[in-house]
Amino acid sequence: MPVSSYIKDDNMAMKFFEVFDGIHLEERLSALMEDTTVEKLTTDSQRTLLRVYLSSPRLIDRQDICKVQEAIRKQKMASSGMDVKVYERFQLPNHFTAEKVYSSYEDSIVFSIKEIGHVDYKIFHDADVVFEEGGVMKLTLEDTMIAHEKEKELIEALNSILNVRCGLAVDIRVDYKEPQKSRFKEENEHKVKLMVQEITRRAGGNRNEGSDGSEFADYGEEKTEEKKEAKPAEAQKNVEKTNTAKNAGKDNKGEGEKKEKKRMPLKRSDAPDVIYGRDFDDDTIPIKDIVDEIGEVTIRGKITEAEGRELRNDKYIYTFAVTDFTDTISSKIFCWADQAEEFVPALKPGEFVKIKGIAKFDEYVGELMVSSIAGIKKIKDFTTIRMDTAFKKRVELHCHTKMSDSDGVSYAKDLIKRARKWDMPAIAITDHGCVQAFPEAKHTTDKLEGIKVLYGVEAYIVDDLTDTVVNDMGQSLRDDFVVFDIETTGFSPIKNKIIEIGAVKVSDGKICDRFSCFVNPHTPIPFEIERLTGINDDMVADAEDIETVLPKFLEFCKGCVLVAHNASFDMSFIKENMKRQEIVQELTSVDTVAISRALLTDMAKHTLDSISKKLNISLENHHRAVDDAEATAQIFEKFILMLEEKDIHTLSQVNEFTDASVETIRKMPSYHAIILAKTEEGRRNLYRMVSESHVKYFNRQPKLPKSFVMKHREGIILGTACEAGELYRALLDEKSPEDIARIINFYDYLEIQPLDNNKFMLKSDKFRNINSYDDLIAINKRIVELGEEYNKPVCATCDVHFMDPEDEIYRRIIMAGKGFSDADDQAPLYLRTTEEMLKEFEYLGSEKAEEVVITNTNLIADMCEVVSPIDPNKCAPVIENSDETLRKICYTRAHELYGENLPEVVEKRLERELNSIISNGFAVMYIIAQKLVWKSNEDGYLVGSRGSVGSSFVATMAGITEVNPLSPHYYCSECHYSDFESDDVKAYAGRAGCDMPDKNCPVCGAKLNKDGFDIPFETFLGFYGDKEPDIDLNFSGEYQSKAHKYTEVIFGAGQTYRAGTIGTLAEKTAFGYVKKYYEERGIKKRTAEINRIVQGCVDVRRTTGQHPGGIIVLPIGHDINEFTPIQRPANDMTTDIITTHFDYHSIDHNLLKLDILGHDDPTMIRMLQDLTGIDPLTIPLDDQQVMSLFQSTEALGITPDQIGGCKLGSLGIPEFGTDFAMQMLIDTHPTSFSDLVRIAGLSHGTDVWLGNAQTLIMDGVATISTAICTRDDIMVYLIGKGVDAGMSFKIMESVRKGKGLTPEWEEQMVAHDVPDWYIWSCKKIKYMFPKAHAAAYVMMAWRIAYCKVNYPLAYYSAYFSIRAVDGFDYAIMCQGQKHLEQVMEDYRSRENELSKKEEEVMKVMRIVQEMYARGFEFWPLDIFRAHPRNFQIIDGKIMPALVSVEGLAEKAAEGIVEAVKGGPFISRDDFRERSKVSKTVVETMANLGLLGDLPESNQMSLFDFV
Repeated sequence: MPVSSYIKDDNMAMKFFEVFDGIHLEERLSALMEDTTVEKLTTDSQRTLLRVYLSSPRLIDRQDICKVQEAIRKQKMASSGMDVKVYERFQLPNHFTAEKVYSSYEDSIVFSIKEIGHVDYKIFHDADVVFEEGGVMKLTLEDTMIAHEKEKELIEALNSILNVRCGLAVDIRVDYKEPQKSRFKEENEHKVKLMVQEITRRAGGNRNEGSDGSEFADYGEEKTEEKKEAKPAEAQKNVEKTNTAKNAGKDNKGEGEKKEKKRMPLKRSDAPDVIYGRDFDDDTIPIKDIVDEIGEVTIRGKITEAEGRELRNDKYIYTFAVTDFTDTISSKIFCWADQAEEFVPALKPGEFVKIKGIAKFDEYVGELMVSSIAGIKKIKDFTTIRMDTAFKKRVELHCHTKMSDSDGVSYAKDLIKRARKWDMPAIAITDHGCVQAFPEAKHTTDKLEGIKVLYGVEAYIVDDLTDTVVNDMGQSLRDDFVVFDIETTGFSPIKNKIIEIGAVKVSDGKICDRFSCFVNPHTPIPFEIERLTGINDDMVADAEDIETVLPKFLEFCKGCVLVAHNASFDMSFIKENMKRQEIVQELTSVDTVAISRALLTDMAKHTLDSISKKLNISLENHHRAVDDAEATAQIFEKFILMLEEKDIHTLSQVNEFTDASVETIRKMPSYHAIILAKTEEGRRNLYRMVSESHVKYFNRQPKLPKSFVMKHREGIILGTACEAGELYRALLDEKSPEDIARIINFYDYLEIQPLDNNKFMLKSDKFRNINSYDDLIAINKRIVELGEEYNKPVCATCDVHFMDPEDEIYRRIIMAGKGFSDADDQAPLYLRTTEEMLKEFEYLGSEKAEEVVITNTNLIADMCEVVSPIDPNKCAPVIENSDETLRKICYTRAHELYGENLPEVVEKRLERELNSIISNGFAVMYIIAQKLVWKSNEDGYLVGSRGSVGSSFVATMAGITEVNPLSPHYYCSECHYSDFESDDVKAYAGRAGCDMPDKNCPVCGAKLNKDGFDIPFETFLGFYGDKEPDIDLNFSGEYQSKAHKYTEVIFGAGQTYRAGTIGTLAEKTAFGYVKKYYEERGIKKRTAEINRIVQGCVDVRRTTGQHPGGIIVLPIGHDINEFTPIQRPANDMTTDIITTHFDYHSIDHNLLKLDILGHDDPTMIRMLQDLTGIDPLTIPLDDQQVMSLFQSTEALGITPDQIGGCKLGSLGIPEFGTDFAMQMLIDTHPTSFSDLVRIAGLSHGTDVWLGNAQTLIMDGVATISTAICTRDDIMVYLIGKGVDAGMSFKIMESVRKGKGLTPEWEEQMVAHDVPDWYIWSCKKIKYMFPKAHAAAYVMMAWRIAYCKVNYPLAYYSAYFSIRAVDGFDYAIMCQGQKHLEQVMEDYRSRENELSKKEEEVMKVMRIVQEMYARGFEFWPLDIFRAHPRNFQIIDGKIMPALVSVEGLAEKAAEGIVEAVKGGPFISRDDFRERSKVSKTVVETMANLGLLGDLPESNQMSLFDFV
């Protein structure tokens, strides 16, 4: 029936849901309205308003009535367009007094008065309310004219609420008091002075510059976006490529005779502010208004990104994005390449410009752009910047950075620089649970004076200091106990009341007596409590009050120990009421929750119902005192037996046993707390706390027990943090004064924050006591009072999560990306100025506001010394006699190779290196590497060196690397003849010794060994030998974990840690977050605007991890927390791996880092050795058939046509098997091993081959021998040209890191006749490979290539076993060549649509095709002979591994091998049951014919015998 049919003036008295059938309310509200009746419905004469009169037997908050009102309007009256007004009336029990109702209903009274008007609300808020005898409510107002005018209105409102709505009889009387004077003292002179300085600076800075008159925004307004440091523009570098490499390589002669074509300048105005085109003075429009092709537009903004690139025919395109902070749009300019220099330097990111052009749709990018640009002018920064103009500055003690648990979006460096700009003396970095921003903060302060960083953390504190047994007096578990439970009107022992007490007495383990009674609270029972307990106002109306019941209960408990579930709650009410009644009695209490956590460690929750279920105890009427007490008693009886089994018989033993275990602490609730390092010892203690919380107690959060804090309290300062802190939560829960005192005494200072930080509480049902800003103010004022009472400084903080108000968008997007439903409701957690904070806290009065904002924050900052978060000292491990050991090992090996009398070149190089290594303290690093490599070799695995360690001859002689860096030479193993100096040998300078022709020893006739790669030692340690060595080693992937374990043997257990890494939000992922955020909200954003917002989201920490092979070594006698905290990778508590908390780059100059990496090449070589019996060290490096693989397919006995047109035989060879690498081989035509080394260098560099060496070689300017291929080439070449050796080294180091050349270096290179093309090539390079690294890689690759030519089955078996794990598919590759090539044709037809998995499969198919072309085949997979992971050679064919079947993982494959040992299978069911593989895999294997004719099941049919 429609609601309109019920509209009438007489009483109707129908249930709410009968009238409003089908209305949807939230669950709590729906239950609240169940007993509510609709007395009548009426409308106004125009039928525009529906009046609903409700009657309820209980109080309903006015806020809830408003929700019901809105639900009726939206769900029932929307079609009629009628508004709705609900009037409520309560039928309360007669014993309810006005004072009791007021205390329960105060928030709704305040809310109702606020509905009348803000003035009424303000007057009432400042009034004093007192209830006197005779039902008198005395309202004392401030004596103001407005209060007198509003007196009658207030009385009428209160009469309506209390007498009409609540049915009370209250006499409301008004009195007056002197008004409070509130004056906020501001330092106006200082502020005006700063304003004048800023205006003068801006005006002066703008002289002689073009202006559109909009630059001078009002001072002091919030800025739109602060100008931040611009990223270096790549565009400027691209402009340098105005001459092609071909031209750069030409002889300079005659170039001046060429006449350059004259072009019109792009700038067509004399005005100094014009950058491009003509001058103009048009009005600008906001970029957000450009939503269509609207023709000519003029915009202004800041350049956010720019990119320039050269096109064909010497054309150039420059694309840049401009934002005015309403939106962002891209623009583009086309010009000749040699014109780009005219405007590109002025159009860099960070510059502010004004642009006139055409807004039109760009087909290429698919969105609107500003093109056909008529003019660009440089303008001033038009954004306004917040400044701190206060004379005295505050200190921010609570700041989060991008390292803070994915919720901070500011860099530490930006926060520190802002604080310094505002002349704040200090700022604290306090990320959630971690300290990973400390290195960034340290690097910032190293370059910035006048600011102190306070290093801290916002920890997740767990209170483990409370005892299970409180006030133990020597009782035993067999003494008498009273197990009790109470029901209350709420959680606060101060404000709320007991409504029921239930108890059972236990004597000698048996229940012997009971106590149960209601208590009249003389206040309405909240609806939620009634729903929870079933106790209503009628049930307690005739009950005795607590003054009568409590003495009876205490008499019942006399001589007994009290036991309760969560005893601290129940006992807080008992003690508070004893205090009020002045009852003094010693009570011992026991908490069954704590006992449960210690005994039932497998349980996640320890609620009463969970434990009852676990122990099979009946709990029929949960949340009724007597029933809960009965269940708790039975639980306690069982606990007694369990404790006695553990030989625990006394309460003191119970306390010892239940001292919070690790698992208990991990499951306990946590509170936020600020921990600041006051001293260096405090910093180390802080690190210990961070380590302990991550390694031992992590459970969703790194939890930190108070007991651990107390043990390491020296040098730290503790603050109470935000609303999630222990103190704030205790005040919300209205804990007892004793509890509040205990909490406050744990901390050194108390914290309060701006009201809007906690405004989310106003919208949440979780905080029933917080319904207005006044409630938030009251809590802050209470904290201030507590600070005065306990002599603790109270500090006002911002809880900074972003730097400026507008930056909240970044945090909003991050939180939305993580799935937070309230992401769009961001609190204003930005860094406020001193004045902004004083304004925030003016309700405290000007003096107190200054105290909490300025005085006390500076007090805390002054207590903290300047500490360094990273130890500046180098602490290398010590291995006894490492200097002598290294020298002995090297000379022993040198004598083995070169004889007793070492060649001069050998001895000189050895001595020079050893002296440099030993004098700089690096010998221990060599010995460590030597021990690891020798151990691996001893266990049968070769080790490949990485990086430039092969540049060190000492490393070669110590067996660390097999790359010999000496110049090419011959030596004899028989008589130790050597040749370093002959002309034939010198002809190979700079190349590889293995390329020299074979020779016999002129002394003894034996075949000479050929060695040497001609690599200078200085590449590794510099010309002064003081460059930090970085010894990277490639161990077999199979052996890597053993190598890691062996470091513990070398240094001792607990002295090595895995190098930690920090995973942050990458630009691509951030782009996805931003795009998804706007798409979900139906908002269209241009790519340029998304890119701008992305920059504020990148680098937010997402997770932590470990370097794939990095080991950090801690010297004996040191604590790791001197350098860094520790944790588990990704906080995975199931792993025993421990990593450094800091990213290893932050500490690798303090502690030794070993790179023990896993690699496939050593693993593959080991398998080849096992299959062939060939020692890989005996494989010659000058085999011509192997060399031919890099030139053609001839050595494989096939033609390119047979393998899809592939021209080379290097497919599948490390370093040279990809299409990219093979094209390099085709372009460069290598003829020697040294050429391959150079090509490996090119392939691993960035911008070394493409657009650089490739162009030079293809144009004939350089060859593979003369182009820059490895970093060593640069230094050797420049020294050869006469450039100073030290400068040559610096140039090499700069170029290899992509830092280019300085003007001074370029001048020196030109002065020493270095050709233009060489300089051009240096300037293009972003990263370069060391020659030693390339040589080591090629040596490994060569050995594998040797087996491909000479042991093909071994090669293919090893390749498929090790390198094709993710790409080999039995169904595709083992069904014959024809089937394979059909699949390959299909893949090629959709080449651009292949998934990552299919791309991997395609790569392997090419190897299989090559194998088939060479005449080799696979056996059908035999489950009785196949290996789980390795391919096998059986009778001239290859048996595939079990894992080659799609969907069959290695563990399942091992299960099949184990199942086979049990004999033949009788059915597929039998196979699945014994092997434990999935049904899907069984079906796949059956379809491939791998299970033969096995029947489906074990069951036999009569027909089986026919």
